[in-house]
Amino acid sequence: MITLKKHTSQILVHILFWMLFVFVSLSVFSQYYWRENPFLQYLSILVVIVYVNNLLLLPFFIKKRLYIIYVFVFAAISFFATQLYCNVFAQCGCSIMKCLSDYLWQTLVPLIFFSFIWMLYRFLDKQDEVEQVKKEHLEMELKFLKSQINPHVLFNNLNTIYSYALEKPKETPELILMLSDNLKHVLYESNAKTVSLEKELQFIDNYMTFQGIRTEGVKHINYNKSIQSSEKQIAPLLLICIIENAFKHSTLGSDISVSITEKNGVLECVCLNDYDKEKVTTEDFKIGLQNLEKRLQLIYKEDYKLEVFKDEVYKVYLKLKLS
Repeated sequence: MITLKKHTSQILVHILFWMLFVFVSLSVFSQYYWRENPFLQYLSILVVIVYVNNLLLLPFFIKKRLYIIYVFVFAAISFFATQLYCNVFAQCGCSIMKCLSDYLWQTLVPLIFFSFIWMLYRFLDKQDEVEQVKKEHLEMELKFLKSQINPHVLFNNLNTIYSYALEKPKETPELILMLSDNLKHVLYESNAKTVSLEKELQFIDNYMTFQGIRTEGVKHINYNKSIQSSEKQIAPLLLICIIENAFKHSTLGSDISVSITEKNGVLECVCLNDYDKEKVTTEDFKIGLQNLEKRLQLIYKEDYKLEVFKDEVYKVYLKLKLS
């Protein structure tokens, strides 16, 4: 559709130029009758010259980067075409310099104009290609970053179900349904640019349920949320980075606090956990938040705030402007 519009605009530009050019030229040479006007006879040759330049010469010399040679070729074409008009069509009997001063513009104007139009559309095409490459690169990078997140979440859930199947087999089916919902969210719904906040929080709820079972008696979890509008849109699998990182790196017997609030389209997520200060500088500890930072920069640009505090507890604060 975009290509069709571009071609249509090019055709319109060409038609309008030739109409205006013919009108101006005939107005200048009003002493001739229209039928006998030598310019109208020369026009067909001029059209051939212009489009040979646009379709063959200009693309060839630009591709080969022979800019100086093209300038000489361009000048030669303009000179000989003007002499052809003077001596064959107009038969004015002028000197070479007089001929150039009076008639050169009729050859130069369309040549220069359509050369400019060719370069303009070529530039626009290049810009479109650059934007398309950037878009594809962005999509590939986002998919790569999400692929780094998914295995951690899913394997932890599978381990939890396995343990529960041994200890409480009657309650296992409910966990399997939760895992099924989470798999659906990760494999299908997370491919979209955004998902509803309701779906994303359901994913978090299920994850927190799994973690509550997995860390029972080992860690104390405090999870609360306050949502004003669950229909708001959010990029998928952002919050899980913070929460999963807290569980992965918190110490035994520690408290983990997760708070998610949304008001007037602004979401805040605060996650606190005890941590081993000797490990806080390792790459393994930081990789989850580094991936999160990259995704936030790519998706939300200036509409987010991410802060990390390393005091008595490890605190991560995320603020997002939802769509």
